[in-house]
Amino acid sequence: ERDLEKARVNTSVKALGKLTRIVDGNVAFLSKPPLLVPVDELLSGDDREDAENNLKALLSGYRKSVSPDRQTLLERYHYVSMARKVVGVGSVGERDWVILLHGRDGRDPLLLQAKEANDSVLEQHLGSSTSRNHAERVVEGQKLMQAVSDIFLGWLSARGPDGGERDYYVRQAADGKGAIDISLLLPAGLSAYGRLCGWTLARAHARTGDRIAIAGYLGGSDAFDRAIASFAERYADQNEADFKALHDAVAGGRVQAATKATG
Repeated sequence: ERDLEKARVNTSVKALGKLTRIVDGNVAFLSKPPLLVPVDELLSGDDREDAENNLKALLSGYRKSVSPDRQTLLERYHYVSMARKVVGVGSVGERDWVILLHGRDGRDPLLLQAKEANDSVLEQHLGSSTSRNHAERVVEGQKLMQAVSDIFLGWLSARGPDGGERDYYVRQAADGKGAIDISLLLPAGLSAYGRLCGWTLARAHARTGDRIAIAGYLGGSDAFDRAIASFAERYADQNEADFKALHDAVAGGRVQAATKATG
């Protein structure tokens, strides 16, 4: 319950307080390179103005990807600033931006995150996606799998400085985001957590695949259950072996690694 309560209060407004400061009466993103870099430090003069004007046009296109009622709400907000942000381990190498919008005034903020979406790992096996762009595929997939998605979940496409076209999915930054430290769970709690994760995954498969075929394949025996448990144990062993190999490589000087984030 404590972790759930932390997630409830972990809103984009709270994130805004950690990522920004007041400068001459205006809200500005903090400078914590390489973790967080304001656009002012990435571009200057005409280049920055051009980038911000392009973003304003892109935000107009993004609004069209959300439902009409959300479009009406977003139209009440205007662009203020943006910054490049380093993303988590699951999205290493992908471009990520935080974008600050204001409604009535600075007391009515909206903090959005635009995260790059690349090719699905399944495309090399199943062929190209039928979606118009990768961000749209991610958004539609989330809406299918999740019981409730972010109300501002949408997408846009942007051309980078190198001329390449990139797709981004957009959502509120850190809104309701939470995590459970499974190392602190007792056996009963870990079992309950595992059942919840399994139920969530099963629901996603049922909503996106052929639920009748899946049920028929699983049947009434425990064969599939045992197969999943066996796979999980082997994967855990592999994870520990991979970590040891990396740790040994760092200790031996063959790999350079930062053990603590800077900035």
